[in-house]
Amino acid sequence: MLRTHTCNELSKAHIDSTVTLTGWVNVRRDHGGIIFIDLRDRFGLTQIKFDPTSNPEAHKKAEAIRSEWVLKVTGTVIARPESMINPKLATGEIEVAVSGLEILNTAITPPFDITGEQPVNEEVRMKYRYLDLRNPRMTKNIVARHTFITKVREYLNAKGFLDIETPALIKGTPEGAREFIVPSRQNEGKFYVLPQSPQQLKQMLMVAGMDRYYQIVKCFRDEDQRGDRQPEFTQIDMELSFIEQEDILNINEEMMTQVVAAVAPHKKMLFSPFKRLTYADAMNMYGSDKPDLRYDLAFVDLTKLVDGCGFSVFADAVKNSGVVKAMRVPGGASFSRKDIDELTALARNHHAKGLAYITHKEDGLSSPIMKFLGDDLTSRITQAVGLQQGDIVFFAADEFDTAVESLGQVRKDVAKRLKLADENVLAFAWVVDFPLFKANKGDEHGYGKVAAVHHPFTRPLNEDITLLETNPLAVRSNAYDMVLNGYEIGGGSMRIHEQDLQKKIFTILGVSDEEAQLRFGHMLSAFEYGAPPHGGLAYGLDRIMMILQDEPSIREVMAFPKTGDGRDLMLDAPGDIDPKQLKELKISIK
Repeated sequence: MLRTHTCNELSKAHIDSTVTLTGWVNVRRDHGGIIFIDLRDRFGLTQIKFDPTSNPEAHKKAEAIRSEWVLKVTGTVIARPESMINPKLATGEIEVAVSGLEILNTAITPPFDITGEQPVNEEVRMKYRYLDLRNPRMTKNIVARHTFITKVREYLNAKGFLDIETPALIKGTPEGAREFIVPSRQNEGKFYVLPQSPQQLKQMLMVAGMDRYYQIVKCFRDEDQRGDRQPEFTQIDMELSFIEQEDILNINEEMMTQVVAAVAPHKKMLFSPFKRLTYADAMNMYGSDKPDLRYDLAFVDLTKLVDGCGFSVFADAVKNSGVVKAMRVPGGASFSRKDIDELTALARNHHAKGLAYITHKEDGLSSPIMKFLGDDLTSRITQAVGLQQGDIVFFAADEFDTAVESLGQVRKDVAKRLKLADENVLAFAWVVDFPLFKANKGDEHGYGKVAAVHHPFTRPLNEDITLLETNPLAVRSNAYDMVLNGYEIGGGSMRIHEQDLQKKIFTILGVSDEEAQLRFGHMLSAFEYGAPPHGGLAYGLDRIMMILQDEPSIREVMAFPKTGDGRDLMLDAPGDIDPKQLKELKISIK
């Protein structure tokens, strides 16, 4: 080894020891002849000292050193003077008096400040990602990611799971997002795709008798990007046989509790056990199937209370089989006219016709709608929502989806304005009983009048199976999502393992026997040989780490992410292909 210790390892216990350190020059300071350098590796920093009186040769070489040069130093550990102790550093009580210096490599001036003290354009950071990763913030994120994965493996291995790799070149079986296509040179005119998930493969592992499978796996989706999505991402994927939904929820709740405690011990878990909500309750109360539960702001249903009232906006919504929802915001009376206008615009952006409100300030109630409601109904509404002085209550009146989803967006925005969400609180919850089907609005992979909400192998709840033929849109699925602080971080379901039930689902989806055989023949054939009851779950690892590390984007917790439009600025990918390769593949570009 070129070193005896890392740059985060030395303490007062090592005083008078001779040590050798290696690393990069983080900061260089010349204090009237004595040169101090903060030497950095991925473990931390150690201050090293070049004194011309004790070692003029090393000091002379140090005069030329600049930021990001790579050094190997040998010296003696000494105590820092009391006035120079740095309590923020693990090595802050000592320094190394250098007796020997070897410059392992020089470096040109970096294109940005690697210490992270100055703001840097994100595209510049991504172009020079190998430099950006030297930043302690980024190093911390990558180390935390490693620790999280390690703890997950330890837990699942102890529970009898097998880590099994599945192929990255598979047959195209659309699951709701565009797939990346890979041409086959040896099979002219044929194509592989990169998997959106190992869904079908892991189910076939259950048919194979593997019983408990997991994989930390790369998945690929060729879709428009957002802050919490990338064209390639990492899943923690699992599948179990001979279990019920409750078994999967309990195992994953225990795993997440243990792993998060190891990776982010400073975070407080709000619910233990995790809170559980049905999909219907989540939408009714929060307008989202992934609600942020760090703050309350639950909706109150006023539909019956305002039925036939004098305010036509409310009355017409009820008359047209819609709903009227209210959300009380403690402290919201402080919102300015500008704040309310912005919230109204947000609601309209999500298809609401507007955003009614009532405020309760020191001088009483005020609202443009009170003259239509009348004193009696206004009083009953404020009592129903529990309006107090200093509060504001917002209303949504429309068909159900529009009303709750628009008010749900207002809920999230209000929480940001009032800083209601504590970053050090983790509000884990399960959302269960999702709809099995949704109305087919022309989805490119839909065939019939309804489409699968998840995938066609999701099992309906046993008590709803009788509704499959009479009212499929009312059927609930044996599916579940783990949500955290307003994000879905994992989701899964119990699967269909009976052939007759699977065929019935295909029929409802408008998938013919021929189409089912073409798309899923490999699975249907495997299931003829005895499929056990099974179910599973998959987590988005990048999204989990983004939340635990308090980062605004998953790009900050990935070693080599891509831009919002799917480009790798460091490798300059995607790039052109040699015409010779295209010719071999029998592909022409128009």
